[in-house]
Amino acid sequence: MLCTCVVANGLLDNMDNKDNLMRYLKIKILVLTLLIAFPVSAQETPGGLEEGFLGRYNYAANRLVRLAEALPEDVFTWKPNETGMTVEHVFMHIIRYNYEYPERNLGITSPADIDLDKLESMKGKETVLNYLKPSLDYARKVLVEMPEEDRQKIVELYGNDTQAWNVFYQLQVHMAEHLGQLMAYTRMNDIVPPWSR
Repeated sequence: MLCTCVVANGLLDNMDNKDNLMRYLKIKILVLTLLIAFPVSAQETPGGLEEGFLGRYNYAANRLVRLAEALPEDVFTWKPNETGMTVEHVFMHIIRYNYEYPERNLGITSPADIDLDKLESMKGKETVLNYLKPSLDYARKVLVEMPEEDRQKIVELYGNDTQAWNVFYQLQVHMAEHLGQLMAYTRMNDIVPPWSR
């Protein structure tokens, strides 16, 4: 949620109708939270984790890919203000964390050709398209291939001990949160997302 709050504050600097934007963002945040949030204190992996997670994950992943493909090249360098992230930076941030959560919190080394420290500085629509689908496939594969007993192991996530399966929900929430940010950026550029046309 912190990322969304920072984005909302940045967007407000350039908006004429701040009340409408804030209402829009609050509703988006609430809906995304209700659709994705699950309790993090369960004693065992919830039944249907894989099915439930993958359904929501694939929904957001599909929208990210469709949006990246549909946006014009020149929009990728757009940002709402001087301190905001560009469209390409938001995409590359999502890509980074699709690799970073498994590596940092689950101990699963990223592929050899992925440099986590450089991903967010990479630019251009073509770069986003080249890295987005593989990052989404990678995160999905990590969940599907993780044995059930490993999903229940205790790991560290933002300073707290939790079961490993919660890392996947954090990854999904992070991805959906930034999808919401990209949807707001898209509308601010008078572009209708492809699924709303």
